[in-house]
Formats: sequence, structure tokens, C-alpha cells
Amino acid sequence: MAPRFLQLTDVAEVLNISAAQAYALVRSGDLPAIKVGGRGQWRVEVTELEAYIQRAYDDTKKFVEQHPFGRAEDEAVDFEA
Repeated sequence: MAPRFLQLTDVAEVLNISAAQAYALVRSGDLPAIKVGGRGQWRVEVTELEAYIQRAYDDTKKFVEQHPFGRAEDEAVDFEA
């Protein structure tokens, strides 16, 4: 059975980022997490991580649509002239 919650080091591994970057995502509120235990260890629910990844895909898709690679057809250089 897969764990329900992940440590920040596990989150960092899944996203291929540093533990500090994972911590920053949590502290900024971009990635919802909870603090557990007497020492306040951060834990991220697997479903929240998956939702974060999906939001990142959606945001990236919107960015690419709003910022197409290369020139628009109406701005293209006419090489036949």
C-alpha cells in the first residue's frame, strides 16, 4: 500500500528539484501541506502533489498558447520578394 503522505525530500525527488525548492513551494502555499508531530515535520498528501503537477501542466499549456514559439503567420518574413 502506497503512503498517503510524503516527506519534502520525497516531493523533491518526484519533482526533480531540491529539498529547499520543495520547502519554498509549501511555504508559499503553492503546494498544500500539513505540519505533523512535535517538531512540525511537513507532509504533503499524494493527491495534493498530483493536483499541483496537473496545475503546472495547465499553467504551462496556457503560457505556451499565449506565447507561441516563433513568429505569427502575419509577421512572417516574405522570402519570395
